[in-house]
Amino acid sequence: MPIKSRRSGRSWAPALLAAALAVGFGSAHGAEGTVSGAHWRHWQAHATATDLPSLQRGARDFVSYCLGCHSLRYERWSRLGHDLRIPKDVLIADLIPPGQKPADYILSPMPRQDAVEWFGKAPPDLSLIARYKGTDYLYRYLKTFYVDSGRATGSNNLAYPNVAMPDVLSPLEGLKVAVYRTVRERALGGKVITRKVFAHFRQIAPGSMTPQQYDRFVRDTVNFLYYVSDPQRAERHRMGVWVILFLLAFTWLAWLLKREYWKDVR
Repeated sequence: MPIKSRRSGRSWAPALLAAALAVGFGSAHGAEGTVSGAHWRHWQAHATATDLPSLQRGARDFVSYCLGCHSLRYERWSRLGHDLRIPKDVLIADLIPPGQKPADYILSPMPRQDAVEWFGKAPPDLSLIARYKGTDYLYRYLKTFYVDSGRATGSNNLAYPNVAMPDVLSPLEGLKVAVYRTVRERALGGKVITRKVFAHFRQIAPGSMTPQQYDRFVRDTVNFLYYVSDPQRAERHRMGVWVILFLLAFTWLAWLLKREYWKDVR
């Protein structure tokens, strides 16, 4: 079962952020290349809450890269283990942080006051983020970080401009910059104006994952957040199939009964 944590230890967000930026900027002279992204607004996550291996990987990746800052205050570890069929010993050994128990809610160890001091605002709870923002938005958000030396975090995001969150996943994806093109348009009154339009990303440093591996990482993480936003969804869908079959069978029986009652009248 693909649950083993990607990290050997559990560190708080500051160490993770520092490592991400240090690894990223330290390799900024690596291979360069054009990365597609011109149509990023149309990217779709195709999230599913029934792909169990994907959900298990997503749970592992959330604990490894997101739990340092973000909580899931409406989900318990025990519920996660039950729904994703993760044995209790594996859950305790590889997912639950030291000091927490299976019956506890999934809470970040980061003190809220420290988060406000480091980022300017406390990272949001992600329990319902997939329902609030949508899975396609989350997918685009995690794939459109780029280097921006003009910001304190050293990064920016197309889906959420000037976001407070640093690009903590840059060691996996690598570093990329946004390339813009100038467009001339005629405004009302005949005046010609120019504006910059996003064209594509340019890779300036490779990450530890290939683009295909990183894409799967993002999809698994989004799938997991999709599950967390409504843990009963998969069970409800499975039950719905049997309900529909029952209604179809009941309708057929009702039609046979109606035909039997009305045959003498006709």
